[in-house]
Amino acid sequence: MSAQPSSLFKRKPVIIAAILLIGFLSIQFIRPQITNPPVKAEIEAPAEVKSILVRACYDCHSNETNLRWYDQVSPVSWKVANHVNIGRKHLNFSNWKNLAPADQKAVLWEAVNQIAAGAMPIKDYELVHPSAAVSKSDLEVLKKYVSSMSPKQIPGDTTKINAADKQYAHWQKAIAVSVKPPTALNGITYIPDYKNWETISSTERFDNGTMRVIFGNPIAIKAIREHHINPWPNGTTFAKVAWDQVTDKDGNVHTGAFKQVEYMIKDDKKYAATAGWGWARFKTDKLVPYGKTAMFTNECVSCHKPLSNTDFVFTSPIEH
Repeated sequence: MSAQPSSLFKRKPVIIAAILLIGFLSIQFIRPQITNPPVKAEIEAPAEVKSILVRACYDCHSNETNLRWYDQVSPVSWKVANHVNIGRKHLNFSNWKNLAPADQKAVLWEAVNQIAAGAMPIKDYELVHPSAAVSKSDLEVLKKYVSSMSPKQIPGDTTKINAADKQYAHWQKAIAVSVKPPTALNGITYIPDYKNWETISSTERFDNGTMRVIFGNPIAIKAIREHHINPWPNGTTFAKVAWDQVTDKDGNVHTGAFKQVEYMIKDDKKYAATAGWGWARFKTDKLVPYGKTAMFTNECVSCHKPLSNTDFVFTSPIEH
């Protein structure tokens, strides 16, 4: 009588293994379809640039996905399909020529910026596909290529200088006029007080000839000083302000006309649907809210999503 339970106990690992094997084999029939549509508008770039893009990006960001045998095994294939679908939607080098030239430069700058930040290629993908890794020399090649597409800085550019002077004169006349602050389509209102915040960092958009300064509100500054930035505390607010980059006759670089201000506001409950951050952008000196619908925030989240390991924030703050 006592031998039966003992025999069942010995067979239990075998039974569990058999159930797991049957389950594994069964899910192989649940495999998402990944197709490669015709390539009709592929990016044209120098050979050294194209080779890096093909090796590091094309599997998820083109219609030329190269599936290895292990990419097609479920449940791995589910994750691969998700990467490809999201990747193609955000950036597809096979449809490159369908983008306007300015959008091409902006998207490529964003891609290079994400590579520089270590967000791309996605680490779990790179772990299984080591050939996709982008070296420092690869990154320099890409940066040089994007820089070659950017507008050339002309010392003493009268067009940019006049635009800045005209804008400043307009602001001086309007400074005494009480104007209701504009509100973005998702309900976030322009915050004029950012001008009194401390500077966190600065960035240069070499793709479009602008320079940017990132300001942080007192909560953000306190978090930086206390090394509490991943995650950032609720109430943290950033303002990223962009201006034309102007080079004077002496070669000094400074700000020109105001282009836009972007806000990131941390509230993991209120903005749970958009990665815990509220997003807004106000363009030109008229502070026109960006976007045609409140869904414009999907663009913001999509751009910042690869930086989820740094709470969706690109620029590391300067130590205070």
